[in-house]
Amino acid sequence: MDEDFTPAERDALYKAIFSRRDVRGQFRPDPVPDEVLNRVLLAAHHAPSVGFMQPWNFIVVTDPAVKSRIHADFTRATDEAAAMFEGERRSLYSRLKLEGIREAPVNLCITCDRERSGPVVLGRTHMPAMDLYSCVCAVQNLWLAARAEGLGVGWVSILHEDALKQALGIPERIVPIAYLCLGHVTHFEATPELETKGWRKRLPLEDLVFRDRWEGEG
Repeated sequence: MDEDFTPAERDALYKAIFSRRDVRGQFRPDPVPDEVLNRVLLAAHHAPSVGFMQPWNFIVVTDPAVKSRIHADFTRATDEAAAMFEGERRSLYSRLKLEGIREAPVNLCITCDRERSGPVVLGRTHMPAMDLYSCVCAVQNLWLAARAEGLGVGWVSILHEDALKQALGIPERIVPIAYLCLGHVTHFEATPELETKGWRKRLPLEDLVFRDRWEGEG
């Protein structure tokens, strides 16, 4: 494999990064071919991981009954979440489409097995959450690979962890990291939906980059 990227390969990578979107309402019902799903899962499996422990597992969900059970929990959780906001913020929250659980042909739960490499893991000795962060790297790899394949991905985090584990038969010691909706879409939004709907704007990069030490208030 050539170590250097051609200009076209470099541009393709940045295109995937900048055009990636959190997809909720644009899923098409067409099935995702097994070879395409396997490619994006392989990309996820090639994410960096602390101590090369590869703590992830991938639960592929296509059963409508299982999706319906997850969606029912989302409905309960999102009602609870709406009550945490006030005034116009609550009203805006209630109008947002925040999942595509039943519409997406594939749902995917990425988990973390914190015991996979035993009690002492190279690189996790002083920052014990590094295995969890490693699994998030797998999520990002999958998301970018999916975008390159023309697939949309939506991350559903408004769920009760215990209900999710029960629905998917996840053992007690395993930590769910991400519940994702995956499939072909009608289109990708030019701008993140939460920005166009007025929830938040993207922060300026220059406000987030410091040199040598923390700047501003703690």
